[in-house]
Amino acid sequence: MKALHAARGNPLFGRAMGVWLRLRLNEVGPLAALLTLSLLGFGFFALADAVGEGSTAALDRKILLALRNPADLADPIGPRWLEETMRDITGLGSVFTIVFVTVAVTAYLALAGKRRIAVFVVAAVGGGEIVSTVLKLFYHRPRPDLVPHGMEVFTASFPSGHAMMSAIAYLTLATLLARVDPHRRVKALVLTLGIVMTLCVGVSRVYLGVHWPSDVLAGWCVGAAWAALCWFVALQLQRRGEVEAPDPPPPA
Repeated sequence: MKALHAARGNPLFGRAMGVWLRLRLNEVGPLAALLTLSLLGFGFFALADAVGEGSTAALDRKILLALRNPADLADPIGPRWLEETMRDITGLGSVFTIVFVTVAVTAYLALAGKRRIAVFVVAAVGGGEIVSTVLKLFYHRPRPDLVPHGMEVFTASFPSGHAMMSAIAYLTLATLLARVDPHRRVKALVLTLGIVMTLCVGVSRVYLGVHWPSDVLAGWCVGAAWAALCWFVALQLQRRGEVEAPDPPPPA
């Protein structure tokens, strides 16, 4: 520990950290964001092509049936409280919840003096909602009819809107909050929460029988790709000074 404090007091250490921070903002971060965007985008279109050809049908059916009582397909496996919990979890991806969380985070950022990044949050999540709507209208895949639905549904099946919007909102918000908060533990917490909430919402959609597993996987791909795109744009805007940069890290 003493050696670490001594190194931090060294001017060479300070210059090295400055170079690393510039590289992370101008090179490493954008490249990682673009690579993630490319891989997930390719994954989505490959999956959409497989769904169109019927290649995922057998696996979709197998997974959906594995989550149901063979003697009564209207009964998901597990105790009754698990089914109720899954309904609660799936609500985290609803339009109302996404809007509420986005407004709450935007208000927090605005009150914290980060008004430009607050505007960016609204644009990022709102743009993601438009992408979700367009994709659903374009593919227009029917909902699963293999098992009774565990809740009412009104839109097309591919990609899963709940999985997609939870990924768009929670991953985008997590990456943006991680960018503007200097504390590593806070960064790790918000990123972990964003990932866990996104995964839980997607799993709940399959468990309730309202989506094929491939719908959810496609929603995750698009949502995470959109979050990566927002991360890339945020880095560029921060580099130009058009949104607030992170506060300096607190002293050790």
